[in-house]
Amino acid sequence: MHAPKLSAACMQLRSGADIAANLRTVRGFAREARAEGAQYILTPENTSIMEEDKERLRGIVGTMKDDEAVRTLSELAQELEVFLHVGSLPLRSDEQGEKRLVNRSILFGPDGRPLAFYDKIHLFDVDVKGEHHRESAYIRPGEQAVMANAGGLRIGFSICYDVRFPGLYRTLALAGAQVFTIPAAFTVPTGRAHWHVLTRARAIENGAYVLAAAQGGLHESGRFTYGHSLIISPWGDIIAEAGEEPTVLYATLDAGHVARVRQQIPVLQHERPFARPATPRVLRSV
Repeated sequence: MHAPKLSAACMQLRSGADIAANLRTVRGFAREARAEGAQYILTPENTSIMEEDKERLRGIVGTMKDDEAVRTLSELAQELEVFLHVGSLPLRSDEQGEKRLVNRSILFGPDGRPLAFYDKIHLFDVDVKGEHHRESAYIRPGEQAVMANAGGLRIGFSICYDVRFPGLYRTLALAGAQVFTIPAAFTVPTGRAHWHVLTRARAIENGAYVLAAAQGGLHESGRFTYGHSLIISPWGDIIAEAGEEPTVLYATLDAGHVARVRQQIPVLQHERPFARPATPRVLRSV
C-alpha cells in the first residue's frame, strides 16, 4: 500500500483593511494554485483583514455563521474542489456575552463544508523593538489542540505565536499529526531573529512537515510583517521560501517521508514522562 501524498500550496499575502479586496486576492491565488495541481491550499493569519483599529474590526466581522469571509472562502473551496485551509480569520465569538473576538483557523473540505477549526491558544502580548502588541485585549484564547485529515495526511493546527510553544506540536505529533500549519503575521524584528529557527525546529524535533504561510511587507495601516513563508520537510530542509511579496509556494507532502524520518530518529517513541524539578533546598550554613 502506497503512503498518501498531497499536492500543497502555501499562500503569502499582504492583507489590508478592505475585506472584499483581500478576498479577491485570495481567489486569484487559489485559482492559480488549483491550476498548478494543488489539492490543499493554506493561507496566512488574518487572511481577510489586517486592521489596527480594533473597534472597527469588531464592527465589521461576523460569527462563523454570518461572516462574509467565511461564506466566500467556503464557496471558493467548493468551486475549486480543494481543501482550503484558511490560516486565520478574526471572528466574533458564538459565546453569549463575549465581547472579545476569536482568531480562528478553518479547514474547508472540497465540498465547501468546514471540517475543523482551531482558535489560537497563545496570544501575542509583547513589547519588542518599539512595537507593542496586546492580543489578549481583544482576542479570546482557544483551549483545544486540533488535528484534521486532508487528502490522507493528518494536519495539526497552530497560529503564529503558537510556534514558540513546542509542547503544542509534540502533543499534535503524538496524536498522529504529520504536517503542522503555522499561518503567521510575524513582526519584522522577531522574524529576522527567530522565524526560520523556530519553524525548522518544530519540523525537526517532530519529524513533520511545516507549512508556514505568512503576511509580508508594508500594510495599509503602516505595520510591517516579515513574510518569508516557508515549506519545510520533516528533516528540516527548506523546500520553498518566499521573500516579502505576495506569492504562492508549492510542494508535495509525502506521508512516507514522514514515516522514514521518524524511523531514523524515533523521538516520538522515545518520549517519556518525567517529574518536574524539586524546589531547591536552602542549605543552612554551619
